[in-house]
Amino acid sequence: MSTTPRLTALDALHRSLGATMTDFAGWDMPLRYGSERDEHNAVRTRAGLFDLSHMGEITVTGPQAVDLLDFALVGNISTVGNGRARYTMICQEDGGILDDLIVYRLGETEYMVVANASNAQVVLDALVTRSGGFDAEVRDDRDAYALIAVQGPESPGILKQLTDADLDGLKYYAGLPGTVAGVPALIARTGYTGEDGFELFLKPEHAEGVWTALTEAGAGVGLIPCGLSCRDTLRLEAGMPLYGHELTTSLTPFDAGLGRVVKFEKPGDFVGRKALEAAAERAETAPPRKLVGLIAEGRRVPRAGMAVVAGGEVVGEITSGAPSPTLGEPIAMAYVDAAHAVPGAEGVGVDIRGTHEPYRVVALPFYKRQK
Repeated sequence: MSTTPRLTALDALHRSLGATMTDFAGWDMPLRYGSERDEHNAVRTRAGLFDLSHMGEITVTGPQAVDLLDFALVGNISTVGNGRARYTMICQEDGGILDDLIVYRLGETEYMVVANASNAQVVLDALVTRSGGFDAEVRDDRDAYALIAVQGPESPGILKQLTDADLDGLKYYAGLPGTVAGVPALIARTGYTGEDGFELFLKPEHAEGVWTALTEAGAGVGLIPCGLSCRDTLRLEAGMPLYGHELTTSLTPFDAGLGRVVKFEKPGDFVGRKALEAAAERAETAPPRKLVGLIAEGRRVPRAGMAVVAGGEVVGEITSGAPSPTLGEPIAMAYVDAAHAVPGAEGVGVDIRGTHEPYRVVALPFYKRQK
């Protein structure tokens, strides 16, 4: 296998903007263009522009496309309306999470599954394997799309300058075909920042023109290009899970506090159903650990893998941690023993290189935008 990172259609443009590049899930991606804090704050207060072309698009079509997806995923895809999207997961037979996904219904018998870059091949392979016996085709469309996101409170006004699509009528977690800067795109009101915004799926050859048009349209309101680093602090503040951190194959959706995505009421069997029914029961009677937010009393920043302690005992583990530009203090998400997971719980700390730094337990998310 080649170890050379894949390049997005915007690679040359990122380099011309002076981006610091990094290998992420086998792709060369912009980590930052300048100050991570400035990029983060731009998305919270104005708008930011992201290249997300590393995400994995998989198209599922055919008369039994929805039956396949209902069997393969834990959500009830048959209730997704035309032009709508749904957050869901794909699990192993034992209930462990393979990936969290967004499924878009593009037509009567056409769906697009968007997987995380690091899991795209795993999800594709699982869907192909699970498609046996269904009149449906699973197609790898990762090379068919570039994905550009414009996120932040100014994003609707910026995008309106470039499209005749009805953005005012476009609900959160919905998508519609339209044109952006004169080229066809699927315009989705989705994102991973906790802000209003849009994700634009388009042909790779159109990516640079659309990026440039968005940059020009947003110049007057402070739009700036943003890298993966600030995307991580934005999603952390919004309490959004990241695969490999809050979500893994060793956890079920119920362990992650996301049992709501599992729809037992849907007709027929689905992969992992039996194990997930048992996990749901365990979560109700005696949850081993809960996902909580932690805010530092001091200035030291927690990192994934560090122990959460109380009374000299290890009671949990940090899954994600970073300085919060919005709150102005270090924050973290962690799985913590139920007894110490109540917001306001006292005596909780994080073992940072041998020192037990004091933290307070809070409910997630840390940040919620004003509607």
